Amino acid sequence: MPRETLEERLDRLESIEEIRQLAGKYSLSLDMRDLDAHVNLFAPDIRVGREKTGRAHLKAWVDDTLRHQFTGTSHHVGQHIIEFTDPDHAIGVVYSKNEHECGREWVTMQMLYWDDYERVNGRWLFRRRLPCYWYASDLNQPPVGDMKMRWPGRAPYSGTFHDIFPSWQSFWAERPDKDSLPEVAAPAPLEGFLKAMRRDVAAPKIRVR
Repeated sequence: MPRETLEERLDRLESIEEIRQLAGKYSLSLDMRDLDAHVNLFAPDIRVGREKTGRAHLKAWVDDTLRHQFTGTSHHVGQHIIEFTDPDHAIGVVYSKNEHECGREWVTMQMLYWDDYERVNGRWLFRRRLPCYWYASDLNQPPVGDMKMRWPGRAPYSGTFHDIFPSWQSFWAERPDKDSLPEVAAPAPLEGFLKAMRRDVAAPKIRVR
């Protein structure tokens, strides 16, 4: 692999910082209900559902979700891993711990986003965000057991927090032989950590509301 030039390395560092800012702007604009600022973080032809595209459709969908499901929200961004597939495309994983006011209940949530980023006309934007939920439950009700997504007035259901990475199922399905040392795979390449963890599995079907 040819050595990167100083200009390429600088562009990579600036891109990483812009993408990290993108995740922070997502949370702030969502919590403050600035939907124009929010949808402008996505590619102009962002896909919305199966048949619609564009920021206007995304704005209508987000408006309906926020207006009818929550009174207030607060999204707290955690660790953020970013890897580039080429100079204008990247993937990433962002942890998020969220709080939601839902009528008389206060619902806390733990989740991660699997992101696809694209540089469009010189600006880094979201091409896709897959929200993978672990749990959502009232503050006074620990989400132990199955069906950890427990919204007020809705039947509990399972999230996809672990489904996007096949290692979770493999860990519980494979019992190590205590009489021998386990094999250790070769380290993933620098820009291939997330892809190695995904192991080329398809994205799970995600219920977002």
